[in-house]
Amino acid sequence: MLTSRLSRRAVLAGTAAAAAFTAVPVLQSGRAYGAETTAPAYRWRTAVIGGTGFVTGVLFHPSVRGLAYARTDIGGAYRWDDRGARWIPLNDDLGWDDWNLLGVEAMAVDPAHPDRVYLALGTYAQSWAGNGAVLRSENRGATWTRTDLSVKLGGNEDGRGTGERLLVDPRDSDTLWLGTRHDGLLKSTDRGATWAVASTFPGTPSSSGQGVTLLVAAGRTLYAGWGDSDGTAANLYRTSDGTTWEAVPAQPSGTSAKVPIRAAYDCHTRELYVTYADAPGPNGQSDGSVHKLVTASGTWTDVTPVKPGGTTPGGGSSDTFGYGGVAVDARRPGTVVVSTNNRWAAVDTLYRSTNGGRTWTSLKESAVLDVSETPFLTFGADAPKFGWWIQALAVDPYDSKHIVYGTGATLYGTRDLKHWAPQIRGLEETSVRQLISPPTGEAHLLSGLGDIGVMYHERLTASPSRGMASNPVFGSATGLAQAAAKPSYVVRTGFGDHGNGAFSNDGGKTWAPFATQPALAKDAPGPIATNADGNVLLWTFVHWDGTKYPAQRSTDNGANWSEVSTYPKGATPLADPADPTRFYAYDTDTGTLFVSTDSGLTFTGRASGLPSGDSQFQLAAAPGRSGDLWLSTKTNGLYRSTDGGATFTKLTSCWASHTLAFGKAAKGADYPAIYQVGATEAITGVYRSDDGAKTWVRVNDDQHQWGWTGATIAADPRLYGRVYIATNGRGIQYGEPV
Repeated sequence: MLTSRLSRRAVLAGTAAAAAFTAVPVLQSGRAYGAETTAPAYRWRTAVIGGTGFVTGVLFHPSVRGLAYARTDIGGAYRWDDRGARWIPLNDDLGWDDWNLLGVEAMAVDPAHPDRVYLALGTYAQSWAGNGAVLRSENRGATWTRTDLSVKLGGNEDGRGTGERLLVDPRDSDTLWLGTRHDGLLKSTDRGATWAVASTFPGTPSSSGQGVTLLVAAGRTLYAGWGDSDGTAANLYRTSDGTTWEAVPAQPSGTSAKVPIRAAYDCHTRELYVTYADAPGPNGQSDGSVHKLVTASGTWTDVTPVKPGGTTPGGGSSDTFGYGGVAVDARRPGTVVVSTNNRWAAVDTLYRSTNGGRTWTSLKESAVLDVSETPFLTFGADAPKFGWWIQALAVDPYDSKHIVYGTGATLYGTRDLKHWAPQIRGLEETSVRQLISPPTGEAHLLSGLGDIGVMYHERLTASPSRGMASNPVFGSATGLAQAAAKPSYVVRTGFGDHGNGAFSNDGGKTWAPFATQPALAKDAPGPIATNADGNVLLWTFVHWDGTKYPAQRSTDNGANWSEVSTYPKGATPLADPADPTRFYAYDTDTGTLFVSTDSGLTFTGRASGLPSGDSQFQLAAAPGRSGDLWLSTKTNGLYRSTDGGATFTKLTSCWASHTLAFGKAAKGADYPAIYQVGATEAITGVYRSDDGAKTWVRVNDDQHQWGWTGATIAADPRLYGRVYIATNGRGIQYGEPV
């Protein structure tokens, strides 16, 4: 994506109670809760956007035509279904507690056993994240056997586009190798069931290094790239017996060959190609090179297509970059493709050679890009870029002209080396921030997203035809709100270079920027709310470092703003859906509910002593009712107020509530259906209540969990049973009764 995933997507480390709230202790795990009735049958699908995230690896199976796998940094792995021409997600069964396993560090296939596939999972290698795991499958990922590791992996950290760090030993299919960041090289002799450190490997791991960046087989010899060299020490090692390792003689050195990124072996010419950069990427690279090793003689040749440096034609910008992906053509000896990476001035490209790297042709200049299936890829411009963050690259072993490469937002493919289009159907990686299901209009869904702003989903089965909301274009959205009594009026906020707030008078189809904006909005745009009739806006501001600022209020559609001194800094504003004079704000620092009865001019504290200390606690208001508030406080439980926040009662029908929404009422019911991501027993899942939260039914199942789903939730006010789930890397999931 366009911004750093580590900072952008780092995930966090019923029957009412008898008395009004004063102070309620945290519930203990052994307590009994409201009955959970029989789960209904639900069908789950993904709202189509098309990619949107960093595809960090793509791998064709060398022995099976049409079989390929892709990995992502936060959204799991996929298998290509050649007959259906779409990607099949392989890790949706990973649940709430396993959120850190949705980042795929590496993958491997076994050329001798086509049904076997292996994944090394682990999103973050930080102290607050859990350990990694290896999954192994005998049926192409339909089912998995899991081995938990004692080390951490970093599928969403710097260096996530290197690799592959996982390899099946070509001499013995029972032997696997796994390169880690901080714990050296691991080896398994039982097909990934158990792992041990390969103690003879010469690299010395550190707590902050890259460790082993790649593993590749060249015949029966294994090569391992080491990411922690200073540019003078060895960074490429090999073994011919699986025990004795040595530095590859005469290997490249210097800044341009500091970090081995990827490698590919041409078995016909017996030549190994290695791409290098001065940093692991995908950001921070300014130098790089491509080198070729004749494995029989040990001769190295610098075959770099274009040396980084110099200036771009015309503009004179510094043309700095590294090299990323590399792939050989299994059908044509001496044919190889490499990618540049982090080339922002001249834009990244692929170079292709048909003579072993003696001469190269850039494929970008002749490329015809067709993004009509995923219009957002223009990012508000007249035409899409050829790509950025290109570290995943593959050539189909059965079709020399079928090349695919990953970017920060999609996976492009060609069949003729000229015409390119996203080969992305089924692969959805969006990190979702806000969701609204409007009561009227063409679209049943509006979304606020990480990196790709706001979208108007006129259909759920096709990427939004308008692409990203423009005028202005945002990167990551921070706020999205609709006037309850005037649903044609919608406002949005987010990070952008040409304004940070906008309004729509046609339900989110078209937009105009606020005429002015507070100075804070550029660096700290936070959530926004509009009152029920769309006449008052409240905008809050929170800097990326957590610093909170006073809210600002506008009564003229963003032409003028004034500070609201009594508003709790940093709190998310919520408008009453029935009374345009009322706003609410829950201060998570103090556990106090603040209320305004004068259209946001002043706020007064009401209920206090509520759970505090977590900025992700969420407040929701029941539609069509004034003062009917619901407070989700994670494992502290679910609370309700029916008096506008003066008092709250704690519900006993669930012990955890992370996010909550309201949809069309069940037939014969007098209260909207309630949906939440929460827990009534051991499993955190998606639940629905048709009786005002007295009882709940779980509507997702163990095969549809999608890791962490606590950001937001929406339910359709026009279609009973339909619910929209925000995931952190698997896009927008929506379910409805079968």
